Amino acid sequence: MKKRNLGKTGIQVSELILGGGYVGGLLLQPDKSFCQSTKEEAKLKAVQHALDSGINMIDTAPSYGNGESERSVGKLLPQIAPRPYLATKVQIHPTKRKDLAGQVEKSIHDSLTRLETSSVDILQLHNPLKAVDDKRHLSTKHLFGKSGIINALEKAKNEGITKHIGMTALGDTNSCILALETDAFDTAQVYYNLLNPSAGTMIPKNWAQQDFSEIIDVCEKRGVGVMNIRVFAAGILASTERTGREIPVTGMGEFNFAEDEARAAQIFKYLPDEGYTTAQEALRFSLANPRISCVVLGLANFDQLEEALAVNSKPPMPDSSLKLLNKLYEENFSLDV
Repeated sequence: MKKRNLGKTGIQVSELILGGGYVGGLLLQPDKSFCQSTKEEAKLKAVQHALDSGINMIDTAPSYGNGESERSVGKLLPQIAPRPYLATKVQIHPTKRKDLAGQVEKSIHDSLTRLETSSVDILQLHNPLKAVDDKRHLSTKHLFGKSGIINALEKAKNEGITKHIGMTALGDTNSCILALETDAFDTAQVYYNLLNPSAGTMIPKNWAQQDFSEIIDVCEKRGVGVMNIRVFAAGILASTERTGREIPVTGMGEFNFAEDEARAAQIFKYLPDEGYTTAQEALRFSLANPRISCVVLGLANFDQLEEALAVNSKPPMPDSSLKLLNKLYEENFSLDV
């Protein structure tokens, strides 16, 4: 599998990496039909197949399945080879502001215990950011203030618990940019896909979706490795089926797919038919952007893994298709196609 530089980390990361999240499910509820085996054996075979195909990083988090994803990875690590780069996350409770550094240290300790390891390659802040705290977002004041969140992450780095520090660039875009410009972070998980490429593509002022403008620009300027998340937009770009595990970008709970499904239909009607599935077109779009270091795969079953792996041996989306898409974005999906 082709590899790219993960920013200033020095890691040569595979273009596709394996996500361990709730939406994907391979590390939580794997499809065992392909191996007629137990769930644990299905997880092992799926992950080993990914590694054999060139994937060299697993990205997990304590919130995925209430720790089940990390526990699965911890059990798998001694059984798989070569050992992949390992990335996990720290989740801070935004409404419990006492001893935030202590929360970081406890989150790290609990993750290492579940992962059955003494260190990871990348430790990422999972909280979306905002100028002020609310029930879900972490304020930049508490991130960089005397509370010690950044200090605690840097302490973990100095102690060899992690080699690199990352963040999740969700929430308020200006707050994310402020965080990136401090040079405290080596990597960033960035929302970017066919439905909303605003993090790395010029968009009109009346853009109807969340505007992540300039995030990839700032990452490139600061040497921050870009880990592309939500490439399938909660499954809308991958399948017409819904698993019930879909999570919106900026909130939790129920949300309406109708508008995004209509935009997706417009995109795939607009693109020339080159024989790819919609999921493969979504991956080709992301991989056509050289400023993206890797794409985090959220996969529901083994067939989807195979479908994604097939893309890496194919050419990226051509400039002619990208120009068509840019025209669609410039018109805010108002073109009659």
